[in-house]
Order: sequence, then C-alpha cells, then structure tokens
Amino acid sequence: MMIPVCRLADLPRGEAFRLDIDPPVSVFHTDDGEVFAIDDTCTHQDASLADGWLEGCEVECPLHASKFDLRTGAVDAPPAKLPVRTHEVMVEDGVIHVCVSTDAPNLPPCITARLAAGPG
Repeated sequence: MMIPVCRLADLPRGEAFRLDIDPPVSVFHTDDGEVFAIDDTCTHQDASLADGWLEGCEVECPLHASKFDLRTGAVDAPPAKLPVRTHEVMVEDGVIHVCVSTDAPNLPPCITARLAAGPG
C-alpha cells in the first residue's frame, strides 16, 4: 500500500519527516536529493530517528549515537545491533509516497516488552 507523505518541495534537503503510523516511519531527504524511508524507532532504545542527525546516507540516533544506513537499514555504529526496516519510496507528481515493508520490524526491547504485556 502506497502512503502519501508530503510534497517533495515541503521536505528540505537534510531534513526528515515522521510518518505517524504503527510503527512510525521516517522519510529522509538527503543533501544529494535522494529520498529514503526507514522505521523511525532506533532498534537499541525508544528514540525517534527523525530527530537524529543526517549525514550523507546515514542517520545518527539522537539518544546513543547508533548509526543506520538509509539505503539498507544496516547498523553502521553501535550500540544498536539490529538493522532498521527500510521501505520503498516513490515520488509521483511531486509527492513522496512510501510503500511500507511487510517484513517484521526490529523494535527495541523496551517496546517489544510493552507490546507483549498488552494494554493496561
């Protein structure tokens, strides 16, 4: 399913947009003009990668400085060990669309435990 995110013109290069779905997805517009989408939550602890620092095709988590490759989701710097899920991005008629991956997300232990505990 393709989800419209925002107009490409409304997402400046070097910035990120957080898509509030479950789990949330971050869309990054690199300085080179490329657009990538990954899960927003760091796989180490519950932190928004949209709030992190974008450098080239890497984002650094604002909490403990784990780095993730936007192209592959791979961990480029610890303490995170698990990759983030990547999502397909298309720009049509100037609008960014994300096709959310059907793969299971790698969520940090604190969120996994909260989900397992259920509501309440």
